[in-house]
Amino acid sequence: MAAHKTSAVSDEPIDVLFALQPKFNLMDFAGPLEVFTSAQHDPKDEASKAFEVTIAGAEPKVISEQGVIIGSQLSFKEAHDRLEEFDILVIVGGNSKEILDKEQEPLGLINNWAELQKKDPARERTLLSVCTGALFLARENILSGLSATTHPDYMTQFENVCSDAATRNLTERTDVIEDARYVVNNLRFDLGEEDENPYIRRKSDGGRRPSNARKGSMSFKGSNLRRESIARRAAMRLGGLRVITAGGVSAGIDAALYLVSALVDDNCAAEVARLLQWTWNKGVVVDGLDV
Repeated sequence: MAAHKTSAVSDEPIDVLFALQPKFNLMDFAGPLEVFTSAQHDPKDEASKAFEVTIAGAEPKVISEQGVIIGSQLSFKEAHDRLEEFDILVIVGGNSKEILDKEQEPLGLINNWAELQKKDPARERTLLSVCTGALFLARENILSGLSATTHPDYMTQFENVCSDAATRNLTERTDVIEDARYVVNNLRFDLGEEDENPYIRRKSDGGRRPSNARKGSMSFKGSNLRRESIARRAAMRLGGLRVITAGGVSAGIDAALYLVSALVDDNCAAEVARLLQWTWNKGVVVDGLDV
């Protein structure tokens, strides 16, 4: 049963929840959707799909800013009730001013997702925002002390929202990274001894280690060195929640390919990119070793 998973890592489908607000950006949604629904554990077996997608929305039919209508499978209320069933929550951009001004969904869903992870750190969960969806994460103070990005045209507004959240909550500021396809905060796993691992942040570091940011990803399925401590995860920021922010609309495809590589394997991500005829533009991984 999905509710009893301890990790998104297995040969059963990884459960993805998309949250669609009115006037969402269609490409923010369609790009990652295509990646997740194309991924298979075995490219020769159509029944071996790696991800199961569910769509939540404010209405049974949600209209995008491009005028395309998408049917939702869950209301936001139902999504809140069933939140523990999912491994990945995807927040897309679009209609950001109204959402922020009126404090509408998916703000509550984002906050509850983070709280769920802190209460249940044994489960591996990911929060992925695309484009201006990062503004919603910033408003809910999810990005405090983390590194993040968004669409280049919204960078100043993003910095302001991050700064306001840090001031309001008396928390660390966000390290805003420009010119990145996506930024992964992955403070979860330990490979080798901690003192030998430059990607694990320590109290003695006195803050972020931007010099340790690096490109790309490395799937754990190709490694026998992965070790994971639930106690350590519980002590991490947000209970070890993996937080990914993608840049402009097409960057969501790159970020979704990263997740395929991290949660399935690199070969699966390469096959999905081939099917999409897409060149995977890798982003930046900070504050931890991506595995």
